[in-house]
Amino acid sequence: MKQFNKEVFKDAWRLIKPYWVSKEKKTAYILLAAIIFLNLAIVFINVLFNLWYKEFYNALQEFNEKAFWVALGKFTALAFSYIISAVYSLYLNQMLQIKWRKWLTNEFLNKWMDKKIYYHLQVFNHQTDNPDQRISEDVDMFISQSLGLSLGLLSSVVTLFSFIGILWIVSGPLHLSVFGFLITIPGYMVWAALIYAIFGTWITAVIGRPLIPLNFNQQRFEADFRFNLVRIRENSESVALYGGEEKEHGHLMRKFADIFENYWKIMVRQKKLTWFTSGYNQIAIIFPILVAAPRFFAKKIQLGELMQIAQAFAQVQTSLSYIVNSYTALANWHAVVDRLRTFEHNIQSIKALQSTNNNIEYKPSDYLLSVKNLSIMLPDNKTYLIKNLSFELKPTQSLLIVGPSGIGKSTLIRTIAGLWPFGDGEIELPKKEKILFLPQKPYLPIGTLRDILIYPNGDPSVDNEVLKELLISLNLKYLSKHLLEVNMWSQVLSLGEQQHIAFGRIFLQKPDWIFMDEATSALDEKSEKLLYMRLLKELPHSAYLSVGHRSTLLNYHKIKLSLLGDGNWSLKPIETSDTAKISYLKEEFA
Repeated sequence: MKQFNKEVFKDAWRLIKPYWVSKEKKTAYILLAAIIFLNLAIVFINVLFNLWYKEFYNALQEFNEKAFWVALGKFTALAFSYIISAVYSLYLNQMLQIKWRKWLTNEFLNKWMDKKIYYHLQVFNHQTDNPDQRISEDVDMFISQSLGLSLGLLSSVVTLFSFIGILWIVSGPLHLSVFGFLITIPGYMVWAALIYAIFGTWITAVIGRPLIPLNFNQQRFEADFRFNLVRIRENSESVALYGGEEKEHGHLMRKFADIFENYWKIMVRQKKLTWFTSGYNQIAIIFPILVAAPRFFAKKIQLGELMQIAQAFAQVQTSLSYIVNSYTALANWHAVVDRLRTFEHNIQSIKALQSTNNNIEYKPSDYLLSVKNLSIMLPDNKTYLIKNLSFELKPTQSLLIVGPSGIGKSTLIRTIAGLWPFGDGEIELPKKEKILFLPQKPYLPIGTLRDILIYPNGDPSVDNEVLKELLISLNLKYLSKHLLEVNMWSQVLSLGEQQHIAFGRIFLQKPDWIFMDEATSALDEKSEKLLYMRLLKELPHSAYLSVGHRSTLLNYHKIKLSLLGDGNWSLKPIETSDTAKISYLKEEFA
């Protein structure tokens, strides 16, 4: 975990710069210019308020009622101007934030989802915890805090230069006698504010430095805890069937213990920091009055000038104490920058992994799937799962991949899909629009059943009645009444029902090439047979490749690829599929 240094700001600038040179830069600069103008207007109004203090309190001291009411009228105008500036400064700031966040979120999503990086991060890079939090929460915090801190710094600098001259003039010189020598310090209140702020900044940095790694870890622990809660929600049926409540409760409390312990450290450190900053700010209220009081009681300045000195000192001291007052926000910002930096670094690591380890050449093809001299390895690049595999799959053909568990069947599917980068060889693959992959556990996005059936490449204009008839034909008649109901269907439906839905996508979208990884593992043999025979009937020109363990699958395929271990394999024709098809058609039309 880095402390504050130039590298932190370089990392932040790498995150900030792209938006300000993007196509949206014109709108962004207009909004930023308007926000800066309004912030400068607020500083100018504060300068006018400082002059007003002198006028108002002098009127009180002199019992001048007319001057009092005149000053009150000026206050009304100044206050109204301040309110307008503050409201629109906040409004435009939020507008810029949400526009910037939309753009940066889209950028991170593009990087995360490009070339299956989201998958490879999950499988091969376990240092990236909770990318969902980094794209959602961290991006939001980075933008809001970057704008808030930078505009706060700008306001502090402008306020400092606006009030330092006023304080220099109104505070006057300080005459001191040291060992018989008369020393005159011009604008002594300015020097007092400077020394006070330097002292406060140094102490704050010493006390608050540990907050940077603590805040970084707190965000990570909170995200881990949320992730484990979501896992229980997504697997509620399995947990309930296992009776795993006690285990899960214990696991969650262990995760929460990390939150509790780390937050306790933050509390202790924050308490120490607040002890100092609260005392520092309270002393700053009375300090200028104490220093200027002798001149007031000597009748060298009036009450209005005393209050003007106090207010000017407060503005200068607050500006100089920017780090003191913003240290907690700076520590949070630092942690967010680190999290986004490591996220980007891990994405780049995956890109490097993809480019250095993937010697598999993918070529487009219109009419066949061709695998030539394909070797697939484990991530260590030493252990072979498959060596020099070659085969072709043409339209109307079907291939069944068999072998013991863990032998590499699913890895072969992943390699064909471009998900597994460890290997070499050549794969000719049809266009992705013509392909549909069916994993063992289908992906059902949150939404309606209609959305699920047409995912990912179905016709969005398909009639609802067609979809209802499809559900009925899949023995899911009861779901036809819920076609437009939004739900987390992956938790509502059994795995068998989900696999029926996945086959429904095949019959609806009619792909030319179908890859199925144990896509019927949760179905009984009769349901499996009906689905495969329907596939043969409705998509006679499509080619499909299946992974499975059941011997009954041999009836629905023409070629068998057996993975034998140590990279060995065998490829043989199956002679039973035509008989099975004829038998099915006789049963259907008897």
